[in-house]
Amino acid sequence: MPPQIERIESTEFSYPLEDVGTDDNGFNLVYESGSVTHRKLFALRVHTDEGITGEYVGGNSPGAAQINTFADYLLGKNPLHRERHWSEIKRGLRKYDRMGIGPVDIALWDFAGKYHDAPIHELLGSYRTRLPAYASTYHGDTNGGLDSPEAFADFAEACLEMGFGGFKIHGWGGSDAERDVDREVETVHAVGERVGDEMDLMLDPACEYETFADALKVGRACDEQDFYWYEDPYRDGGISQHAHNRLAERLSTPLLQTEHVRGLEPYTDFLVSGATDFGRADPEYDGGITGAMKRARIAEGLGLDVEFHAPGPAQRHCIAAARNANYYELALVHPDCQNTMPPVYEEGYSDMIETVDDDGTVSVPDGPGLGVDYDWEYIEDNATGSVHVYE
Repeated sequence: MPPQIERIESTEFSYPLEDVGTDDNGFNLVYESGSVTHRKLFALRVHTDEGITGEYVGGNSPGAAQINTFADYLLGKNPLHRERHWSEIKRGLRKYDRMGIGPVDIALWDFAGKYHDAPIHELLGSYRTRLPAYASTYHGDTNGGLDSPEAFADFAEACLEMGFGGFKIHGWGGSDAERDVDREVETVHAVGERVGDEMDLMLDPACEYETFADALKVGRACDEQDFYWYEDPYRDGGISQHAHNRLAERLSTPLLQTEHVRGLEPYTDFLVSGATDFGRADPEYDGGITGAMKRARIAEGLGLDVEFHAPGPAQRHCIAAARNANYYELALVHPDCQNTMPPVYEEGYSDMIETVDDDGTVSVPDGPGLGVDYDWEYIEDNATGSVHVYE
């Protein structure tokens, strides 16, 4: 008899981020000495009649809400039929952004690895087992920390000494009155002049710039410092093919887009139109490992690279199986506070800044499935009370 899904559990929990606050708008995480921000994630378990459980920790509230619409469909189904489930759920969530697919699909891949006693990257087809990493910063600060172009340059130099081969700047956010595009330009030059000959440099304004003119001004500074890529510059939200084609016509720095383009077909259209030079993929955002690898293969077929967003064990397995990916994003890092990794991993896995080796690489987990062990006692002790069980 083939395996069957018997029960799905989703548990929301919270954990503290010390010395972390938000900017004035409340959207960007920034360094704030003495403050504590509580972040919420979801822990997902897919139980089967094999006694093997697929697990994943991540996701957000809108995505978790979408699981309510399709969890019953999965009950009694074969957990190994991921392509069938991906296609059916994709249609079922056609009115939404489909971010609910990701955590469930990752948990199904975790089950498959455990079922076959192999790490996920081997099931995908391994290309490598060590991944070059770049340091991806918190947003710019106002009270200490990364509060000036020189502070960003100092931190870039420190990351270079740690072994990182790349460094990505997340600049300043906040209200219109406080945002200063000239300061962004100064930061690009400060970092470029300090370490540009020794590191690949990236800039991600996270869609902060108000106008095309601002995006163009900062992009020209990236040109002057020979930046590796320029990512999501302005307030279109990172989704306008026309706007980014126009921007690309005027810059030499490659663009990296599609982090906020949901769906396989719009992503494909974005690449084919020439509106980006690099593709973007995220197993949590883009329909799980199944969807993220589809993105990687589409980019490969077009002769383009795909860069995976954010750190995590699922991302490591995807990059390990993608020839056309250059870097692992170790985010968010800062000289004075830890990154946002939840404290739910048992010994053997870390996304803290010190996890890179002297060559600036991280390892790919080699245990069955995701290859990580979650601390379920911590998750249950810090549960918010939002628990959903489907059976």
